[in-house]
Amino acid sequence: MINLSPYTRIFGALALTSALLLPSLPASAKTTASLDAQGVKQAIQQNLEDNLYQLPPRVQGHYGIRLYRMTGDDKYANAALVDLYAVTESQAFYACQLDKPGFIEQEAQAAIDVLGKGPRAKARKKALAPFPEFLFYTDVLLRFSSRIDEFGLQGPCHDKLVKALKATDLKRGLTDKAMIEAWAAQLVNYVYWAKQLGVGDYVQEYKDGFNRVYPQSRDAKLDKKQFRNKIYGMTHFIFAASEYYQHPVDRAEFAWILDYFEANIDRILKDATDDIIAEVGISFHLAGMSDNPVVKKTQAHIMAAFDPKAQTIPSPRGNPDLALGEHRNVLAMMLLDWPKSLHQGPYFHNLKATKKYLPKLVSIKSDAAKEKAVKAKSKAEKH
Repeated sequence: MINLSPYTRIFGALALTSALLLPSLPASAKTTASLDAQGVKQAIQQNLEDNLYQLPPRVQGHYGIRLYRMTGDDKYANAALVDLYAVTESQAFYACQLDKPGFIEQEAQAAIDVLGKGPRAKARKKALAPFPEFLFYTDVLLRFSSRIDEFGLQGPCHDKLVKALKATDLKRGLTDKAMIEAWAAQLVNYVYWAKQLGVGDYVQEYKDGFNRVYPQSRDAKLDKKQFRNKIYGMTHFIFAASEYYQHPVDRAEFAWILDYFEANIDRILKDATDDIIAEVGISFHLAGMSDNPVVKKTQAHIMAAFDPKAQTIPSPRGNPDLALGEHRNVLAMMLLDWPKSLHQGPYFHNLKATKKYLPKLVSIKSDAAKEKAVKAKSKAEKH
């Protein structure tokens, strides 16, 4: 008898179940451009889930996590588990070698090198020049460890990683004008991940820095690229505060963003990408304001962007590639069909479908650690 390993069963099950997640859409729905919001959402979902097992692990994980948080349905847990395996292996590589001579410098440069050579990459590399190790501590260490933490787990060499992050002052990189202009949304993520892990609270400092770079008085002078960067950054204040769609946010806390979106929705619809427009609408959902006119306007825009032949919302250049467009399309699904309640996790160790298949290198966060994190979060929110 062949003894299949847990890993084989996990990835085999994912390939087999992705096509079973949804019933097939009728042929007319696949060829008609005049679909309602539910029809567009279902068409996108059918297309993504029919092809889910063909997508890269990171993309499968991104999709599974968001669908779980939207539905609470365990059938998305294995797709999300793919992400846990990927980030656990990455954290093991990076965190466990932090004390190796020259390792941080080497990997920091590697993180910069993979940014590419296009205009945006060049701007980001230029912004990073004064902070050559910034991307390693944020887009590598914070990214992987915060994701594992979201699942109620701790990854390999966690204590070593936390110690390194606490010893690093990220404030200069987070509040630098060129950095904010290069990637405002990503910096918001780093700010909230640092707070989540208890390695630094930069939220107010980043908010102040962001508003210094993008005051309303500068709006008329912003080109399309910088306007998009501003709006993208603003949506991520709300997304990060919700711990990425795990719970609603306080509308009063983010009134400065929501009011701005309302006042500038016409320019947003004209100048922003479909991804950003969907995020603007979702921001109102997260604030419990689904009846706001901005939501209807963003939904109408996203429905008009849907390509019934490709069964997806293509890129601005018309590329229907699902691996490249999953982010845009899952946002569209969320915007068009927001749930009555959100779901935390997934906490794989509590789910029947996944609890036997956790990576050996993760551990379940202790109750004491969870209680400490809750207290730290509560204390930070009071301030």
